[in-house]
Amino acid sequence: MTTSQAHRPHHALRHLVIGGAAVTTGLVAGTFYVFSCAVMPALGRSDDRTFIEVMQNINDVIENPVFFAGFLGALILTAVAAWQQRRSPGPRGWLFAALAVYAVAFLLTSGVNVPLNDELARAGDPARIAGPAAVRDRFEDAWVAWNAVRAVLCTAALALLLRAAHLTGRQLPQESAYLASAAGSRASR
Repeated sequence: MTTSQAHRPHHALRHLVIGGAAVTTGLVAGTFYVFSCAVMPALGRSDDRTFIEVMQNINDVIENPVFFAGFLGALILTAVAAWQQRRSPGPRGWLFAALAVYAVAFLLTSGVNVPLNDELARAGDPARIAGPAAVRDRFEDAWVAWNAVRAVLCTAALALLLRAAHLTGRQLPQESAYLASAAGSRASR
């Protein structure tokens, strides 16, 4: 087995990990993007009680294994990709930048958006809230603004991952014509 053939599974695994990181990051970026450009503007047209009820429902249903697989998977796969490429000067910087940017979005979600969601849930049944406008005011503007920031961060992380994937693809060892099975022993003549 040639050196080139021995490295192929290793390079294939690197590509799979970077690809998985890009897909999961893209899904999370898309989720936040859709909230920014469709869900929240549509809810903004609703009355206070409807707004609160729908957001409480969204916050309940989004906590599911499919969302968490993407949300956590993007962080984990990007970290693994960065570790795998830690000695590769081309993609290494792009992967560590993607990891840092996504980590900020992850922390922002955990430290700002989730606590706002929890506060909205504690407000209780929207039909029984004495001051729904005040509850909405404490939630909506901050949540919308920080969601836009995390959408931009996740999109930036995706772009960084795509650049790293491109650079990783350029590093694949090439099999020489001499060693190609189609060339056979004729190449040595």
